[in-house]
Amino acid sequence: MELQFFKYQGTGNDFVIIDNRQDIFPKNNTKLVAELCDRRFGIGADGLILLENDNVSDFKMVYYNADGAESTMCGNGGRCLVAFAHYLGVIERKTTFNAVDGLHEATVEGDIVNLKMIDVDRIHEKQNHSFLDTGSPHHVQLVKELEKFDVQKEGKRLRYGIYGESGSNINFVEQTSDNAFDVRTYERGVEGETFSCGTGVTAVALAMHESGKTAANEVHIHTIGGDLTISFEKKDGKYSNIFLKGPAIQVFKGTVECSI
Repeated sequence: MELQFFKYQGTGNDFVIIDNRQDIFPKNNTKLVAELCDRRFGIGADGLILLENDNVSDFKMVYYNADGAESTMCGNGGRCLVAFAHYLGVIERKTTFNAVDGLHEATVEGDIVNLKMIDVDRIHEKQNHSFLDTGSPHHVQLVKELEKFDVQKEGKRLRYGIYGESGSNINFVEQTSDNAFDVRTYERGVEGETFSCGTGVTAVALAMHESGKTAANEVHIHTIGGDLTISFEKKDGKYSNIFLKGPAIQVFKGTVECSI
């Protein structure tokens, strides 16, 4: 079978995206997903995303981790899929789409996509880290000398040691100003460090606000792959109107022969 694909990246978080409105992709073939995401024997990506028809919104997002397993929400992936839907002419400047964690709103302005994330009403503050769910589960931990930090080793240790097989994404953070932070993320499903994580930087922004590290309701995050901005409101202990803003860019498109 010859399959058309598109490659997108959002601050270095990269995805294989497929237009599946005609229901052509074998969604239960996790081996195929893993093969397409493989960086040596496939196209190479942090995950694979299907754009599908939806009865209640402009389109539906179906997201798979690089290991082939269907997964929870991916913020940068959602922004890239919005850019792809705009490229296809499925949407214009504004959209509402369906994902595994519910409906999301977004706007497109050139290469910049601003995506509304789900509300967060609970942040668990531990002795040396925070834990919260921003569509995916996230551990947030402040460290010193982030640039030299062994994200792979410590991320893997915490991902399995604290959270077991189901796991959590692990974010290591260093504050650089009153409302700015550097972030490096170990992602479950990729089982390694990615250049950026949308739900992760969202979790960092909220956790840093909740812990009093910043009083700002607009936080700037620098990742290996680029810069993202998270804005939000807090009322009665609940975070709402959370937006993840940054670039989402088509890298290339092509076809690949695959066995289904």
